[in-house]
Amino acid sequence: MHETFNRNLTMLTDFYEITMANGYFEKGKTETIGSFDLFFRDVPDNGGFAIMAGLAQAVQYLESLHFSPEDIAYLRQTNCFSEEFLEYLSRFHFCCDVYAVPEGTPIFPGEPVLTVKGPVIQAQFLETLLLICINHQSLIATKANRIVEAAAGRPVMEFGARRAQGFDAAVYGSRAAVIGGCASTSNVLAAQMFGLKPAGTMAHSWVQMFDSEYESFKAYAELYPDNCCLLVDTYNVLKSGIPNAIRVFDEVLGPMGKRPAGIRIDSGDITYLTKRVRRMLDDAGYRDCKIVISNSLDEYIVRDLLSQGAVIDSFGIGERLITSSSSPVFGGVYKLSAVWDGARMIPKIKLSENVGKITTPGYKMTWRLYDRETGKAIADVLTLFDEVIDDTKPYEIFDPEHTWKRKIVTNFIAKPLLEKVFEGGRFVGQRLSVNDIQHACREQVSLLWDEVRRFENPHTYYVDLSQNLWD
Repeated sequence: MHETFNRNLTMLTDFYEITMANGYFEKGKTETIGSFDLFFRDVPDNGGFAIMAGLAQAVQYLESLHFSPEDIAYLRQTNCFSEEFLEYLSRFHFCCDVYAVPEGTPIFPGEPVLTVKGPVIQAQFLETLLLICINHQSLIATKANRIVEAAAGRPVMEFGARRAQGFDAAVYGSRAAVIGGCASTSNVLAAQMFGLKPAGTMAHSWVQMFDSEYESFKAYAELYPDNCCLLVDTYNVLKSGIPNAIRVFDEVLGPMGKRPAGIRIDSGDITYLTKRVRRMLDDAGYRDCKIVISNSLDEYIVRDLLSQGAVIDSFGIGERLITSSSSPVFGGVYKLSAVWDGARMIPKIKLSENVGKITTPGYKMTWRLYDRETGKAIADVLTLFDEVIDDTKPYEIFDPEHTWKRKIVTNFIAKPLLEKVFEGGRFVGQRLSVNDIQHACREQVSLLWDEVRRFENPHTYYVDLSQNLWD
């Protein structure tokens, strides 16, 4: 595995980030310390939770952050910046503290999932790229997790590269899909970069390339006898595809002592076809032959197919996963929460007539409370950064908007969610493989109540404020 980041993406930013940086420089604020919170406002698909992803790419960006001579030359020709500012950028050295929720963790609206503290001229500048990394991969990981949940234990293969919105969306979308629970990806570059399992069978063009469907199946079985999965819907699944597949299993794989890996259906009435195909394969002695389904699937179609009794062993899911087409925006934002006057923190708030856009001020920590008996997550609580929740004593939580809604929590464990990733610009976090993150995601999602995990009208998981922070 070589998860590398070979490009300098410092200039992948909104122009106003540079004009604001210039303003801070010209107004003598290069040493002013501030903190920014990255959080999101709504769960995609009206779900109960999202999945944190994209942090590794954010880390790689921060580690490679610098302005090249070519960058400085380009900014100079805009005639917007002084030579003194351009000289400052040429000596730019990242020195912020960064805290983040680990990848694979369930996250909820309104809570900081990444916090940056440092010189405001730096912390502000990071906004665009951090949002690109976290918004995109969290969106795809969340969609993948929903689809995997609907598949009810059946493997899901990510097949979306050709429908992704660009090269990076294909590669990092595959990464995020596996974090969310997908078993494999068809994207070879993503598999190579992130140590994932590559998967795939054949296209309809392979079948069409030969003089007959039988010959195409026979050639494939001879080439790949240990992993022979045949696409059977090019012409007619029941009248042609399955009979030809069974003939090849009998005539090619049988004499080799091999068993078929499976057949794939990519069109038609999936429920009806899989029931018929299962009987045909079983009658021919191939009860162990898997049935793989693809064809513009999402979590709702997967759930409906299984509820109708479709006989499916695994799914290949592409466009509606890699684009999260039903809810294609993850609304992460990056907002100033505090500045420092020496040792004194000055909270900063954004007000709005739209209550949902009012920010929570202050330098904060995100905590998760777990029930000691069940292990399930009870609620998240935002506190002042240095505040500690003592889980040896009863603790009162309350809805920050409807403050009369209160609950005393007992027999619980309180865990801080934000972990230090950078200290003074130096990376101090963990580098985990995508498969390790997937395992952690599966474990953390299992700690949510089923009511929070359901697709329609999920139970609202509360993100509360400590009394000190609320005050």
